[in-house]
Amino acid sequence: MKILLITQDDPFYLAENLDYFFKHLPPYANVVGCILADVSPFGKRESFIQKLKKTFHIFGFSFVVHYSSEFIFGKLNPNRIILKILRKYNIPIVQVKGNINSENSLATLKSYSPDLLISIAGNQIFKQPLIDLAPKGCLNLHTALLPKYRGLMPSFWVLKNNEPETGVSVFFVDKGIDSGPILVQKHIPITKGMTQSQLIKTSKRIGMDAIIEAIDLIQQGNYTLIPNPGEEKTYYSFPTKQDIKAFYKIGKRFY
Repeated sequence: MKILLITQDDPFYLAENLDYFFKHLPPYANVVGCILADVSPFGKRESFIQKLKKTFHIFGFSFVVHYSSEFIFGKLNPNRIILKILRKYNIPIVQVKGNINSENSLATLKSYSPDLLISIAGNQIFKQPLIDLAPKGCLNLHTALLPKYRGLMPSFWVLKNNEPETGVSVFFVDKGIDSGPILVQKHIPITKGMTQSQLIKTSKRIGMDAIIEAIDLIQQGNYTLIPNPGEEKTYYSFPTKQDIKAFYKIGKRFY
C-alpha cells in the first residue's frame, strides 16, 4: 500500500510521534512521500509576526515566552525536526506550491500513485478532487471524540469544559470539517491536574496507534464505520482572551 502523508513542519510534538509512526508501520505500508507545509498551529496561514501578536494578545506574556523557547529548542533538537525524521526513513518531500487543491498540486500528488492519503495536522481544507485522488481514500487524525469537539484546539476546549475524558478519531475526509465517517476511535481519560501539553503528547502518541490500526483495517478491507452525525456535533474555533481567563480561573494549565 502506497501512502502519501500530508502534514506541517511542527517543532513541538509531531516529529517524535512521526518517528514512532514510521517505526511501527506494517511492512506492506510504504510512505512514498510527504507534503510538509509551513507550520500553522491555529488552522490559518499567517506571518510569524501576525502569529506572535495574536498569541501575545490572547494567551499573554508567559505563554509566549514559554512556547517561543520551546520553538527555538525544537528547531535545534534533531529529534524534533521533521525533515530529519523523514530522511531517517528515506521518505521524499513532495514539493507543492500554493494551494494543495490546485491543478498543479493534484498532478504532482497523482504522479506518486498513492493508494491512501493521510493527513496529520494538515492545515488546508481539502476539496473533492483531492479527497478522491487515492483509491483507498483520505484519512485524517483529529484529537477528540467526534462528532464532539470538531474544529480547532480540541485539547484546550475539553480541559476548559472539564470533560472527564477525550480521545482521538481517525476518519475518512469528506467536504465538511471533521465530518467524515470514523474508522477508529480511542478514549483517553483526563486525569486530575493534566496540562494541555501533557494531553497533546498523550493524544498524539495514541493517535499514531489509531492511524496504524486504521491502515490495517483498510488493508484487510473488512471494517465497520462509526457514524459521525452532524446533529450531535459541537464545533469550536480559536479561543478568545476571555476563554483563556476562564481556563485559568478553573485551575487549568497549558504546561
